[in-house]
Amino acid sequence: IPHRDRRNRMNSPSVGTPFVQPARQRGLSGQQKRQVRTFFLALGYLAPSLIIFLVFIFIPLVRTFWLSSYITDPIGRPAMFVGLMQYKKLFATPVFMNSLLRSLMFVLYTVPTTLLLALVLAALANLRLRFISIFRIIFSLSIAVSGATASLMFMYLYHPSIGSINYLLEMIGITPIPWLVSESSALPAVSMVSVWLQLGLNTVILLAAMQSIPDELYESAMIDGANGWSRFVHITLPFLSSTFFFLLIVDMLAAFQTFTPIHIMTSGGPLDSTNLLVYSIYREFYFNGQYGFAAAQSIMLFLIMLGLTIFQFTVVERKVFYE
Repeated sequence: IPHRDRRNRMNSPSVGTPFVQPARQRGLSGQQKRQVRTFFLALGYLAPSLIIFLVFIFIPLVRTFWLSSYITDPIGRPAMFVGLMQYKKLFATPVFMNSLLRSLMFVLYTVPTTLLLALVLAALANLRLRFISIFRIIFSLSIAVSGATASLMFMYLYHPSIGSINYLLEMIGITPIPWLVSESSALPAVSMVSVWLQLGLNTVILLAAMQSIPDELYESAMIDGANGWSRFVHITLPFLSSTFFFLLIVDMLAAFQTFTPIHIMTSGGPLDSTNLLVYSIYREFYFNGQYGFAAAQSIMLFLIMLGLTIFQFTVVERKVFYE
């Protein structure tokens, strides 16, 4: 067969062979149609939540970015475009740097303390004792208490004259501490309120995680001669690592957003020792009328929280054990 005839035969469809339409001309298959239909059905169910997120989160976030690039008039209307000048002003302002430092200190005071105490309480609540359910209820009571109520309770406990804490300190020979009026003790005092508020929820979550660990693992360890501490270190803690990772993120974000105890107990004082970033934004916005500067602080707080969260998901999560 000549070369030209053989090439023509190869390119032309043979007799009796069905003609196959090119893939780009074919329509969607039945499975693909079902997937598209399922996608739009799920989108319809999610539409109310997406609308709420759009209206109350994404649009305000974009508007905050936009407002941070303007100097505003006393009623919050943009007056002059300044670009990134507000952000340069942040790092040149001692108040902002102090608020940033105090916020980081507050996170260090509250998050590790909350996780450690919650682990101890969850381990005690996991014991198989009589009437242990009563103690579990007591451990989790702080879930039902609001931040304002807890702040008022601790204000009375910290009171220099009628407070119970200083009274107990005097009984054991310790000099009373000016909890809320001293620059050195105000931030730890407010941190204790935040720890107490988060403690109940953390304890309940850790207790639920402990109760989900198979008993066969503990029985096998006991047969091998492991004592209680070894079982706790080598079985309980590895299985709780994913729960700790979740609580670490939640508690850190909650600590950065703490506002109520600061507002009720100290109002940012004394000498700005409890002026966290959230409260600094509140003061700049509502009292000083610097809406653009407050928006820039909000964006910085958002970026700090986002950066720490990404760090936890990229670095800390590598140490997490998933069952």
